[in-house]
Amino acid sequence: MTKLFAPYRPILAMPGARALFVVAFVARLPLTAKAMALTLHIVLDQGGSYAAAGLASMVMTIGMGIGSPLLGRMVDRRGLKPVLALTGVSEAMYWVSAPFLPYPVLLVTTFVLGGLLGVPVFSVIRQAVAARVPDGMRRQAFALDSMIVELVFMVGPALAIAAITSMHSATVTMAVIGLLTVGSVVTLWVLDPPIGVRAEAEADGRAGTGEGAEGTEGTEGTAGTGRTEGARRPAQPAKIPLATWVRPGFVLVLATGMAANLVLAGTDISITALLRQQNAVSMAGVCIFAWCLLSLIGGFWHGSTERPWRLPVLMMLLGAGTIPVGFVGQYGWWCLALILLPAGFMCAPTLSSTAEAVAAAVPASARGQAMGLQGSAMTLGGAIGAPLAGTVVDASSPAWSFATTGAIGVALAAAMLGYQRFAALRAERAVGR
Repeated sequence: MTKLFAPYRPILAMPGARALFVVAFVARLPLTAKAMALTLHIVLDQGGSYAAAGLASMVMTIGMGIGSPLLGRMVDRRGLKPVLALTGVSEAMYWVSAPFLPYPVLLVTTFVLGGLLGVPVFSVIRQAVAARVPDGMRRQAFALDSMIVELVFMVGPALAIAAITSMHSATVTMAVIGLLTVGSVVTLWVLDPPIGVRAEAEADGRAGTGEGAEGTEGTEGTAGTGRTEGARRPAQPAKIPLATWVRPGFVLVLATGMAANLVLAGTDISITALLRQQNAVSMAGVCIFAWCLLSLIGGFWHGSTERPWRLPVLMMLLGAGTIPVGFVGQYGWWCLALILLPAGFMCAPTLSSTAEAVAAAVPASARGQAMGLQGSAMTLGGAIGAPLAGTVVDASSPAWSFATTGAIGVALAAAMLGYQRFAALRAERAVGR
């Protein structure tokens, strides 16, 4: 066990790292409960249909997908605090007003305040992890972050459902989500992790002065001093053109992240549909818990192994492991729980490897926009995966919805492997000349 935990100890020993990962867990809790609270508010409090609730969730998702790269670009150019101030005020206004708005107004407010200007917690945390941790330890750091994400998704929606169903209203839960969101914004403001240009400037400052880990804390503590500002000013005007880093390889990384979320969202819907067909919906929690538990174990393995698998291989195994789930799971809920385990093991490693690939593919001054694009790609994957799986269920059966989403994941992974092979051959020919 000591050897298994050894790769994570240097990361957690870094100044500010433990606080960052604690905030990564707490700040994501309200975000994972947003869609569930909104859905149940429309159904329970407003007496609306599930179709109306689904439309509101889709509007929020579209808003977040559009806003994520825009807010990331703002982080690159203006820094973290202006974005936190803007999105924190926006979310506070949304959660205060949402329980009392009529449905048409709620849709508009959800798109603008809850989606477009929602707090970009996932991309900010990933930027902070990429900036805080040296290149050689990023795989372990992103694996740890992916495990935290799994824990959050196991806890957040379940707490929201339990609270809303026990009170038969979503109003109080929505207020709590608002308070937790504002609290996470304040915590991130106080923590103020160096990201983007600021991180690059501070790293240059430490390299030039020979400061070690203690110097890192000193630099953060003197963020308003002339030394830090002096390092920051020359770097800030340098704007990297999109064409220098938005290349086919980077686009395929985004497509792989989209495919991963498409498979996961499709699996979520397909599990419920398959168990409903068997009159065993009450066992959905057991199946999803087993799925998430193996994802946690997979994330732990990915960060601790000395020979990690490449992103397209992980994605191909995730997709391939999902294809047979419905065909085996139709024999009973316990068969479904067991057959979900191989695909579950691949979830966190795939998501972790995607974040690592994005961070490595772009300069620090463009990392906010790149992480925002990753967030949009994954949001798009989730937005496509759930309705796609539902459509296949309606047209044929849950077994084929697992197979369809898994096959899409395999196809995109194969495309990425093919491109990487093509790029390697082209590089060899260039060297030969």
